[in-house]
Amino acid sequence: MHGRPRKDPKPEDAAASVAKAEKLRSLQSQFLSNHHNKIYTNEALEVSAKLLEVNPEYYTAWNFRKLAVEHRLSLSDPDPDSIKSIFSEELKVVESALKQNFKSYGAWHHRKWVLSKGHSSIDHEMRLLDRYQKLDPRNFHAWDYRRFVAALMNRSEVDELRYTTDMINSNFSNYSAWHNRSILLSNLLQRKVQGFFPKEVVLNEEYELVHQALFTDPDDQSGWFYYLWLLDQTVKADAPRLVSSWPARDSNLIILEDQCLDDCALSPFNTFHSDSGTFPLIVYFNQAVEGVNSSTISVESVLNANSELNWKPLSTNNSQTAQVWVTYLNYPKVDVHSEAYPVEVSIGHSGGIISSSGFHYSHPSRFAFKVFARPVKTPIGHGGEIISWQDGNFALYETSPEEPNPTISLDQLNIKDDNEKTSSEWRAETIANEIALFRELLSEISCKIGKLTLARLLKAHDLLLSPCANKMVYSEEVINLYSDLRTLDPPHSQFYKDEHSLTLLQQITSTGESLLRYCFLHGDGTSSFIGNSMCLRLNNLSLSRMGSFERLLWVQMLDLSYNELRSIEGLEAMQLLSCLNLSNNKLSGFTALGPLRLLKSLKVLDISCNQIGSHSIDTTRYMCSSPLCHTEEIDWGRDEMVTGDVNLANYWEAFVIFRGLSLTQLDIVGNAVADEKLKSFLVKIVPTLKWLDGGELH
Repeated sequence: MHGRPRKDPKPEDAAASVAKAEKLRSLQSQFLSNHHNKIYTNEALEVSAKLLEVNPEYYTAWNFRKLAVEHRLSLSDPDPDSIKSIFSEELKVVESALKQNFKSYGAWHHRKWVLSKGHSSIDHEMRLLDRYQKLDPRNFHAWDYRRFVAALMNRSEVDELRYTTDMINSNFSNYSAWHNRSILLSNLLQRKVQGFFPKEVVLNEEYELVHQALFTDPDDQSGWFYYLWLLDQTVKADAPRLVSSWPARDSNLIILEDQCLDDCALSPFNTFHSDSGTFPLIVYFNQAVEGVNSSTISVESVLNANSELNWKPLSTNNSQTAQVWVTYLNYPKVDVHSEAYPVEVSIGHSGGIISSSGFHYSHPSRFAFKVFARPVKTPIGHGGEIISWQDGNFALYETSPEEPNPTISLDQLNIKDDNEKTSSEWRAETIANEIALFRELLSEISCKIGKLTLARLLKAHDLLLSPCANKMVYSEEVINLYSDLRTLDPPHSQFYKDEHSLTLLQQITSTGESLLRYCFLHGDGTSSFIGNSMCLRLNNLSLSRMGSFERLLWVQMLDLSYNELRSIEGLEAMQLLSCLNLSNNKLSGFTALGPLRLLKSLKVLDISCNQIGSHSIDTTRYMCSSPLCHTEEIDWGRDEMVTGDVNLANYWEAFVIFRGLSLTQLDIVGNAVADEKLKSFLVKIVPTLKWLDGGELH
């Protein structure tokens, strides 16, 4: 069992092990000979049965028996009794193996295979399961097999749920019973079976059940895991919904073809520099969805009157399911300030948008914005300036009297769903009651998982109320709880640090007012070849993970330097990014930069002073395409495998990350991998580069 120390074997036990090993070798030799020569006689089957009785984990022997069964059935047209006899023998072999090890994967899988053929009675199976579940009520193999048998018997999920209740009441520490209960309840709730709707009533009863387990033995983790599942069911909305967009609802987007933002009446939060004739339209859902296309999202505007929009999922693994989707709208070239071009976006009116868990986008929604184009005043593309990230080049952003209220602009990013009002009231009330309950529990005992649960409850409370209250009431307390947990539970310190970072970012982005404290103007604020001199500076915050991207879609210049980031997962949502500072973090390989491949507007990138190349093993490397796989449309031909004196295969991670970017400035100094060969290689695969490690290229 788990947690029990091993004991040194006694002399008689050691002798028995030697004899067992000798018997096993002899049986293995005979078995492998039969398997190699495809001998399926009764004697050969007897050898495999004896082998499996000694070692039920010998998966090849189970596969041999499957081949033998199929061979015997193919010899002639056997009568039903003969077929039944063949499969009955297989069931006996499995039972014999399970007596040796009733947690054998191979044995349970073979029994499933036998029953799936449909020639065996399943009446005996529940009695067999009762026997094994009495030996070990938490045996997850038996529980998994029970779900399989119950499906074959068309046994009611309601009856199975009652069985889990009996098992839990007899032993609160039965993790497998709690797990099976979560599976059954998920199915019953999703199908809205009679007696399991509305969801709120059912979940309230589940809270009462799990409270008994938690308060009876707070140190047992079984009930806690079920409680976390229950909390997730309470907080998470089943149906996907739109939570954010760019351009934001009711906003006035100014498209600048000029490189200078010299009009103080323009807000940098609603301006976008583009010389491509297009601008992105981004929709951000509360969960990953598929089915986003021109049929499920209609865009009414003269800007796309003659073309069908192509929606793309922003996914780093080439999936057609994503939380964020983007398309591009055209805008006209103008010589004078343009008229307003209204754009109206309608989502989900025709159906077809589905979450990864199978729920449909059930509340159609609309948002609108206006587009204005500004003409060119100065030549574009000179690229003579280098972007410096020194503190002296930034000044805290202050609004001018002529400028629209930036707080309103930032708060427009949130899209509220009035359809969720009734459900949200129940959620908020339930979470508030649970918070009070756990405060009482923690006042009496010190419990790590209790503190973690309280932190999640407080965080859930803030997230539920933030669209209405526009503030995070408990964020400071949550941050303090995660700090305490890092001290109390050092083995899981990184997890708590990540949660600490996510909470801090939610606190920063919760209101436009709080976010403005981190907004700075770069340079003198009036001239920059990046087109928008506003920079969001989230540097020196000890962030180990990024989040709250739905509130950051407007950002075009981002400073994340001097943090502790090991990954930039989710950054692909920030499609407007043109300048990004990731220096002095803990990025260990080019593969950690995967989201950058989807940031087509990126011009300036600083990844200096990270840990790229410092580790002998890059644990994220398997996520990146290689010359040996076909997930990328790359011609790995002989001519491309060698670029100058650098073998492309030696730098394929860097090639995959950088080849599609149009960077003009890159800093990689301070990484172990940053030698002259790599720099020479990067100059060749990124022909748009003008500055490398602070030096101008000629």
